[in-house]
Amino acid sequence: MADPSSYRPRPGEIPDSPGVYRFRDEHRRVIYVGKAKSLRQRLANYFQDLAHLHPRTRTMVTTAASVEWTVVSTEVEALQLEYSWIKEYDPRFNVKYRDDKSYPYLAVTMNEEFPRVQVMRGQKKKGVRYFGPYGHAWAIRDTVDLLLRVFPVRTCSAGVFKNAARTGRPCLLGYIGKCSAPCVGRITPDDHWDLADEFCDFMAGRTGTYLRRLERQMAEAAEDMEYERAARLRDDIGALKKAMEKSAVVLADATDADLIAVAEDELEAAVQIFHVRGGRVRGQRGWVTDKVEEITTGALVEHALQQLYGEERGDAVPKEVLVPALPDPVEPVQQWLAERRGSGVSLRIPQRGDKKALMETVQRNAQQALVLHKTKRASDLTTRSRALEEIAEALDLDSAPLRIECYDISHLQGDDVVASMVVFEDGLARKSEYRRFQIKGFEGQDDVRSMHEVITRRFRRYLAEKEKTGEWADGEALTDDARHPNGDAAPDGDAAAPDDAAASDDGAARTGGRGLTDGQELTDGPALKDDDGRPKRFAYPPQLVVVDGGQPQVAAAQRALDELGIDDIAVCGLAKRLEEVWLPREDDPVVLPRTSEGLYLLQRVRDEAHRFAITYQRAKRAKRFRAGPLDDVPGLGETRKQALIKHFGSVKKLRSATIDQICEVPGIGRKTAETVAVALARATPAAPAVNTATGEIMDDDDGAPETTADAPDERRGQER
Repeated sequence: MADPSSYRPRPGEIPDSPGVYRFRDEHRRVIYVGKAKSLRQRLANYFQDLAHLHPRTRTMVTTAASVEWTVVSTEVEALQLEYSWIKEYDPRFNVKYRDDKSYPYLAVTMNEEFPRVQVMRGQKKKGVRYFGPYGHAWAIRDTVDLLLRVFPVRTCSAGVFKNAARTGRPCLLGYIGKCSAPCVGRITPDDHWDLADEFCDFMAGRTGTYLRRLERQMAEAAEDMEYERAARLRDDIGALKKAMEKSAVVLADATDADLIAVAEDELEAAVQIFHVRGGRVRGQRGWVTDKVEEITTGALVEHALQQLYGEERGDAVPKEVLVPALPDPVEPVQQWLAERRGSGVSLRIPQRGDKKALMETVQRNAQQALVLHKTKRASDLTTRSRALEEIAEALDLDSAPLRIECYDISHLQGDDVVASMVVFEDGLARKSEYRRFQIKGFEGQDDVRSMHEVITRRFRRYLAEKEKTGEWADGEALTDDARHPNGDAAPDGDAAAPDDAAASDDGAARTGGRGLTDGQELTDGPALKDDDGRPKRFAYPPQLVVVDGGQPQVAAAQRALDELGIDDIAVCGLAKRLEEVWLPREDDPVVLPRTSEGLYLLQRVRDEAHRFAITYQRAKRAKRFRAGPLDDVPGLGETRKQALIKHFGSVKKLRSATIDQICEVPGIGRKTAETVAVALARATPAAPAVNTATGEIMDDDDGAPETTADAPDERRGQER
């Protein structure tokens, strides 16, 4: 526990101007980000007598080891910078609203030649119009099914669309009149785009125009005695009205507004948002957060506004935002919203009438969400705490292991040997800090040696970070032996995460965190970035290292830590056969009861490491199987490979082309063309692949790679 006076800035050092400040812990990790109209006055509040501070603020300042600040010109700039840094650093003491699920949107891809209506989740894309969010994906599909009678917009995927265009036959929706079938030319691109635009207008609340037009057309058809057409129009009107009934009118003046309500207690807060467009509730979402700092309702609202509109522009920010309490001061927030919308935004508390009544409904939803969250979490917190205490007792640890890292090795008969590192904090998976490794020190199958290499690489990075940040005591500098045990050169890029990768579970996008996605190919990068404070590196040590295996793997892990001079991290292994827990230098395992919550947590950690490792191993193997002869051409990048395939249509046709014909491809010079021709001449075409389900011979005329693998799925049982 640090004494705040040890890092308190000297008098007169802090400027009396707007800015953003950051508190860092002893590992240089940013733990809190805040903004202030006057940095001097705001920071002075943190360095008063600890007895006068709120308990949560006291915990934060005693956890911190330093404070730094950045001066800006206005409070609006401070608001923007604070939002950016909270997203970037993910500080543990800041309020962070997280969706309890990924809410689906109804999306129309207006950036395509033939716009498509579909359900989308995750990050919003440029050129796509979104409506929602909705509580359930089936609610979107029900609405779309009704509207396709009147607006038969394309809903099929790109693969289905291309296949229909190739065969000249539309899908079932095209035959039953729920798609205008642009794939076979029944409608021009411009007319289809106009149809999608009308669909968007209707979803945006401009419904009266289309209803009146259909009613007029129905009357004209009846007068002309075209009764079948009049009946179809009547059914279309009924479908539109039924779709409109799914979102009842709540504000009679066709208002576009977002209503935000907050329910809170001393420890947690729940936020509910209703999105009202054209006077109708078009979407709803909710968040729950821990109150890790002393914060008012107005400040909670401010953080919610940052979360809602931090990435939005234009009409996504409504003209009116109704809240239960105003931020203090309110002017910078209102100006920030106006800048994001491009016009004025009214931020206010509803006082009377329909808007106040609707706000009360939103408030009841927020209160119910908080009660439900507490009911669910009570048992979870108790169970996780008991599991950590049982592990600490069984392994004779000084305290509960709040951060656990687990490692697993995966390979296929000695090929594509990889390893995984998963992280659990407070008994919950911290997927943004998952990492994957390629085994580089040797070839072949040796789980014990692989485990030693992975542990060495991971904790050498940790020691390098400690040395870099100056945490070493005098005479404790990192030696060459500690850097490179046994004289081996340090491998480059131990699974450094790409900047824009998002941690996920089996491909599902996760808000917040920037780790590696399952199945994403690993790229080597710089050992450590100069930019510190981000929760994406190997800088933070665990209290417990778990390895998937028995005595040999545990001994290898402990030997790696001993060689690096690390003696304050516990190690254990969980063997699959009898679920025994092995400790270093112990001849007998620790046997936890089968009903033990501690054993269950260790099993979850081990199984997650195994899943993450084998997913990566399969992805590497699949990539190797997909490799083609062009991959071996030196200096030929992905762009020029695609250009060659696109120009000739397939590798087979490219192989038969002359050097002069290859030179005709844009970006391909004569020297490169000669290299390509030689490489293809040396490569022996593999036997054609066969679709085992249909018996169809898969020729490479479609541009598929010519190399194949020998029944990879049948060998999967030999993976580990």
